[in-house]
Amino acid sequence: SGGEQPPHLFQFHKDGFLVLEHFFTAEECDSMRNQIQRIVAEMEVPPHCRTEFSTKEEEQLQAQGSSDYFLTSGDKIRFFFEKGVLDERGDFLIPKEKSISKIGHALHAHDPVFKQITHSSKVQELGRKLGLERPVVVQSMYIFKVQHFKSSLTPHQDATFLHTEPLGRILGFWIALEDATLENGCLWFIPGSHTSGITRRMVRAPSGTSTCVEFVGSEPAYDSSQFIPLPIRKGGLILIHGEVVHKSELNSSESSRHAFTFHVMEAKDTSWSKENWLQPTPELPFPSLYT
Repeated sequence: SGGEQPPHLFQFHKDGFLVLEHFFTAEECDSMRNQIQRIVAEMEVPPHCRTEFSTKEEEQLQAQGSSDYFLTSGDKIRFFFEKGVLDERGDFLIPKEKSISKIGHALHAHDPVFKQITHSSKVQELGRKLGLERPVVVQSMYIFKVQHFKSSLTPHQDATFLHTEPLGRILGFWIALEDATLENGCLWFIPGSHTSGITRRMVRAPSGTSTCVEFVGSEPAYDSSQFIPLPIRKGGLILIHGEVVHKSELNSSESSRHAFTFHVMEAKDTSWSKENWLQPTPELPFPSLYT
């Protein structure tokens, strides 16, 4: 009977997330990890990370350099570092593969391995099961979550950063490339928290201001007892509704927690906010998920 959703998709609409274990094979995960090693090996450190800053003015220029680097990363493959890994000359204080926090935001468009994964037949099939009619890929990221950095991911909703009219059109695909455990920083969710809209938006700041983005509204104080952890094995996929509240804790383990994630928007009857930090470009309009 057409239009009936598989039972677990009912769970997705109820909770705002869905865990699909063993969605990708170990080989597919390893191909992504190997590819990222190659990309890191060939990486050039961006100029704004190399400037020796002294005066306030130069510091502002450097901040501007960082923000431009971020704001224009939507159609490129770029590198974002953990704090304190580079000295003032921009040389690494630790091995460079341990110094990167994430790589984004167009791996899905420019890298053959990540493009193949993003548009793989099983992802497309899942999109169809979810009833997506005109899904487009808006961004992708490789997240390292290395062990010695005490960075956690504060509670947030993806729609804060990727705003659409109407809401409810953004969907995250989060792929564990290694087992994600309680110790190494798996994701935590508040089930059912995707039904009450968003309270905060990150928007592009007016040009000429020192920051590139600003927040409108505020993140409420979430009750930490409402979060449930979602440990997941290598190859597992977590589907994330754009408005579900989620976070990750510190990685306190001895191992990393690599993940590849991308976001899809249902483009049918949807407008993408002009105030989002991420904008499609003539070089890279958001590509269709379906090939």
